[in-house]
Amino acid sequence: MEARHLRYAVALAGHQHFGRAARALGIAQPPLSKQIADLEREVGARLFDRTRHGVFPTAAGEAFLTRARRALDEIAAATVDAGRAARGETGRLRLGFIASALLEPLPAVLGRFGREHPDVRLELHEMATSRSTAALVAGELDVAVTLGPPRGAGAEHLVSVPIGHDHLVAVVSTAHPYAGRPSVGVGQLRRQPLIVSAGEDEPAVAAGLLALLGRDSTALAGATVARDVHTIIGLAACGVGVGLGPSRMLAAPRPGTWFCEVTPRTSLPDLVLSFAARDDSPVLSAFLDTVRVNCPDVGAALDHRIRPRPTRLAGT
Repeated sequence: MEARHLRYAVALAGHQHFGRAARALGIAQPPLSKQIADLEREVGARLFDRTRHGVFPTAAGEAFLTRARRALDEIAAATVDAGRAARGETGRLRLGFIASALLEPLPAVLGRFGREHPDVRLELHEMATSRSTAALVAGELDVAVTLGPPRGAGAEHLVSVPIGHDHLVAVVSTAHPYAGRPSVGVGQLRRQPLIVSAGEDEPAVAAGLLALLGRDSTALAGATVARDVHTIIGLAACGVGVGLGPSRMLAAPRPGTWFCEVTPRTSLPDLVLSFAARDDSPVLSAFLDTVRVNCPDVGAALDHRIRPRPTRLAGT
């Protein structure tokens, strides 16, 4: 029994006439009559009464048609669901990220993706770069946003592109002498109590600060250690000292604080988006398309790094 047999039976029941049903189906009447007869033999019961006034379902036919209509509805729904999945409109995306990526650019990317793909289930996990790299390699994540490119076993099988460039900035209380200044120099920082982050992703940042301030810097040795950039800003607002962190902190202004550029300008590790090179899932493709829109300078890098995605069938 095939789906066409179900369609033929439903059409015949609706038109109550072999000729009208055949025309509606776009086939000749004799093949329709034969297919209905074959269906009745397979079912083992007469499904239609042929009378001078029309063709009408028997009791067995009514029971069969109830199930047939449901089956056809399920087939139609399955076709729709398959098309949506192929377009990345349904499914699951597992994203690992460092906390500071929630300052920039994840809010715009996730907001847009959620609006345009409301039926994709987002599973979001805050984790350090080393952990998200291992999770990507193990297939436990679909995409990750890390500080600097992934390193370690299996990283060579990942596609990685920068999605954000950072440099060092300072944040102080509006009551601090530096408030209102556009920039602050290294020599001035050496004379101030500092607030720095010491999270799992901060070794590269710490190395940059050591190079900037000097390894014998007493200011750095006595710095207040914060868990993340949000704590740096909060402590600076309290007047604890001068907070040092990535320029993405500018995306999180807080009343009572002032941001200064640090001179000389000191670059920090990039934010990097990574995913498995072998992953050609439609949901990941849809997410990367959203990243392209929100981070225009990323598009060319993505196109250069990834192999062509499978061509979608016309009409999907």
